[in-house]
Amino acid sequence: MRIITRSGSSVPASDHADWQSILAASFRDAGSLLEYLQLSPEVIAGDAIKAAIKQFPVLVPPGYAALMKPGDPRDPLLLQVLPRADENQQVEAYVPDPLAEKHSNARQGIIHKYQGRALMLATGGCAINCRYCFRRHFDYSANRLGRRDWQQALEYIAADSSISELILSGGDPLMLQDDALSELISLAEAIPHLTRLRIHSRLPVVIPERITDALIRRLEISRLNTVVVLHINHPDELTPAHKEPLNLLRNSGTWLLNQAVLLKDVNDDLMILSDLSERLFAFGITPYYLHLPDPVTGTHHFDSGDDTALRLHHQLRSTLPGYLVPQLVREIAGEPYKIPYISLTSGQ
Repeated sequence: MRIITRSGSSVPASDHADWQSILAASFRDAGSLLEYLQLSPEVIAGDAIKAAIKQFPVLVPPGYAALMKPGDPRDPLLLQVLPRADENQQVEAYVPDPLAEKHSNARQGIIHKYQGRALMLATGGCAINCRYCFRRHFDYSANRLGRRDWQQALEYIAADSSISELILSGGDPLMLQDDALSELISLAEAIPHLTRLRIHSRLPVVIPERITDALIRRLEISRLNTVVVLHINHPDELTPAHKEPLNLLRNSGTWLLNQAVLLKDVNDDLMILSDLSERLFAFGITPYYLHLPDPVTGTHHFDSGDDTALRLHHQLRSTLPGYLVPQLVREIAGEPYKIPYISLTSGQ
């Protein structure tokens, strides 16, 4: 198997094309990643960096690393995954659980924030550790669900007929193998009042081989309307290797949406955001949300500031057709929906 780089060339990744083998070959320490990118280990020198890594380990699939520019310590994909000393700074208003999910944790593995939909933490693991992750401090140990626990967890959904949509999240729900995911979907389909299944995943972005024939077919035959919400922050994250599997998934009847996070030095630039929306559309993905970053402990250095966010969003609206402009939103604990940022600034 070969992985397509941002330049269009390819590099070998694994003797096996299955997604689990690719995941197993991931970079799991920052030093190896830097060596691969021909960068000095001094980039991660110091006790503060070691503490950041201990708290939140490095995990980067080889195909994602192959999209980074060798020799560039400011590569926008690298900045999303490389630990920094800033993560150890204590900044006022940055807390471990900014969305107060512990108060919405209705039962083990179930988070119920909003009317009509509930979220199931299908897994605790991801295929990539993004340093700005809003659940980097989440207590997954108290919410771990094995296959034998799924039915009991879904009893909460079954008992509330106002819930019409099940959201599979985590971690990353596509870390489940296809047979396990199929079983979980079948359990959801047995709940009469559910009409939609939404899967939030970064796996098809960082390992496009995860979009298997079995996954496509299982979503295609589901009685539920299916939505996959991807997480793509930069146009360089989409390559020719992504186009065919994403097209197959979309053409099978699954709606593809994208949620991006506005990140300092990664995508807080009009040209980058405009290119991202254009590329998403070319790949059959609808730009959905552009999130202001959540104030999570250890992530303050990713925040460009509200004024920058509003200016960029206004420029996007002036540059792109409306259907290519994602909603600029902030999630606020206790609010009944994600708040459009323009509403916050106008007092509406």
